[in-house]
Amino acid sequence: MKILTYGTFDLFHIGHLNILRRAKALGGHLTVAISTDEFNLESKNKVCAQPYYERAEIVHAIKYVDEVIAETSWDQKVKDVLENNIDVFVIGDDWEGEFDFLKEYCEVVYLPRTEGVSTTERKKDIIKKFK
Repeated sequence: MKILTYGTFDLFHIGHLNILRRAKALGGHLTVAISTDEFNLESKNKVCAQPYYERAEIVHAIKYVDEVIAETSWDQKVKDVLENNIDVFVIGDDWEGEFDFLKEYCEVVYLPRTEGVSTTERKKDIIKKFK
């Protein structure tokens, strides 16, 4: 079985590890699509603390991850599912319902996020410490 998940994976933390671990537990092969710096800035208005190539290397080194691909647009998900023969699409439950359109192509699973852990909140905490 092939699994696909998406994320930015900036400031890698236990929440990231947990979703990768739980996604891998659903099947044999885990592909992770990581948002590029350009996509984050242009489409999400996010600036990453770490550049794409570092985030991709970190995630690829995790034992649960078999393959890393780049996320460059919101619209690539159907193409990624089809081109990679994906059986299950996995994403955090903060996106509940947003990717139900993929059910036409594969199973869609919304996994619970790790409570109390957020990259956005970590970035805010870091900024506060240095003000």
